Amino acid sequence: TSHCPAFELLTPPLPHSQNIMFRPSSRIARRIAQRQFHTSMVQRSEVPKVPLLINGEKRISKTDQWIDVTDPSTGKVIAQVPESTPEEMEEAFQNSQEAFQEWRNVSVFKRARVMMEYQRLLVQNTDKLAEHICREQGKTFNDAKGSIFRGQEVIEHAMGMPSLMMGDTLQQVGKDIDIKSWREPLGVTAGITPFNFPIMCGLWMFPMACTAGNTMVLKPSEQDPTSMVLASELALEAGLPPGVLNVIHGTHRAVNAICDHPHVQAISFVGGNAAGKHIFARGTANGKRVQSNMGAKNHGIILPDCDMDATLGALVGAGFGAAGQRCMALTTWVFVGDSYERMVDKIVEKARTLKISDWTDPEADVGPVISRQSLDRIHKLIESAERQGAKIDLDGRNPSVRNGLEGGNWIGPTVVSGVTPDMEIYKEEVFGPVVICMKAQTLDEGIQIINKNPYGNGTAIFTRSGNAARKFEYEVDAGNVGVNVPIPVPLPPFPFSGSRGSIRGDLQFYGRSGVTFYTKPKVVTSNWTSRVVEEVDHMRMPTWSK
Repeated sequence: TSHCPAFELLTPPLPHSQNIMFRPSSRIARRIAQRQFHTSMVQRSEVPKVPLLINGEKRISKTDQWIDVTDPSTGKVIAQVPESTPEEMEEAFQNSQEAFQEWRNVSVFKRARVMMEYQRLLVQNTDKLAEHICREQGKTFNDAKGSIFRGQEVIEHAMGMPSLMMGDTLQQVGKDIDIKSWREPLGVTAGITPFNFPIMCGLWMFPMACTAGNTMVLKPSEQDPTSMVLASELALEAGLPPGVLNVIHGTHRAVNAICDHPHVQAISFVGGNAAGKHIFARGTANGKRVQSNMGAKNHGIILPDCDMDATLGALVGAGFGAAGQRCMALTTWVFVGDSYERMVDKIVEKARTLKISDWTDPEADVGPVISRQSLDRIHKLIESAERQGAKIDLDGRNPSVRNGLEGGNWIGPTVVSGVTPDMEIYKEEVFGPVVICMKAQTLDEGIQIINKNPYGNGTAIFTRSGNAARKFEYEVDAGNVGVNVPIPVPLPPFPFSGSRGSIRGDLQFYGRSGVTFYTKPKVVTSNWTSRVVEEVDHMRMPTWSK
């Protein structure tokens, strides 16, 4: 249905089942399996079960391993998601392989029209989908809606696939010989999405893959899977045939199945470093293409000549928005010259005005972080900064929230100054509403700080100087660069260009790079000569001519 009210598309709870031990199979798999989610050894009869989506049908898994999905604002369990069984995953991969044989032959124009209809349905259902994101991820309502809109921009880009997949021709490369090329789909692809943008990152993946003629098996984050299931059902309603988009669930077992299955030709991943490195290594070892977007430490350079009011607003929004849980959050601020002394008090003052509340509050600015484990980790990083000599200018730990939200994963805006590159809080991606402040005497020193950091996802400079901006653009070693733009996520005609330690693989999401990732070239050389072929011609290269 296109209405998608809360949990309407989830099937009723199943009966209680017996306990099952949960045994990760390797050191890296253990790190993946111990990420921020709760594994329940039993089915909870009182909460809905998130369904699989295979061959156009949603179904409840036959597994006996279930993972609790909690509301980050209250800590209460609101659903359970399955560890898909090996048989269910095999069915999904096989079904996608069978669907590919027909889908690849559907006109690219018809595939693009399916995306047009899908875009319409997403617009129609944005508010309901956003509610699901808010309940499971903790975003404020406006942030959730905005994330869906950014995903829709990729769908609009995918609608141009008839042009994006066009090839080239060159006539008369030899006597009566022509060459032409085009791009073809790969086959079955797979997508593994993160918790922080449960719909947006999925929309980075399957619209591009499927419009190019591939099929996809999608594994949403086990921490907030419902919204992506609902968004996938809308794609089927829009006209994707059964099997073109299948949805499985799980943790390390599902990830490894994707990396190992022979039908899967390419894997798209957005998430943390441990999982991203594991998926890239295992997937490529099995001969698959892998694009893996991972961690970040995004720096902002603030020059003394910046527009102070505009920069203050940009920094606060980019540092604390989405509770700091985005890979492009600008959370490391490098103040050049005397800019720190002029701005720090104003930053703290502005950050204090942000309202901490859940998505039902229309005035909420900062929601909860995803889990109790994430909250504990953020607290430990702040404590480590204190021990190592940093100053807490604004402490957001243990904030007051309205009645009923006391069990949530709450932390308010936090500003830590006096940070140096050897501190743990600088080395680690905090992934919470915590910004760290550093000082540099010159722009050159600021650029050097950024370039020595292992990550290269994004960066920004705030200045009124064209010379300084141009120097920064050319010398900084990061893939996405903003000039007075705090979160420079590219629009879909351009690729999301993280670099260095923030990515594994050499083909980025969306843009022409995304088309290249999901397709392969074919080049045809043809000879339709009307002349008499001499015997000696058969001994020459076919494009050789006298």
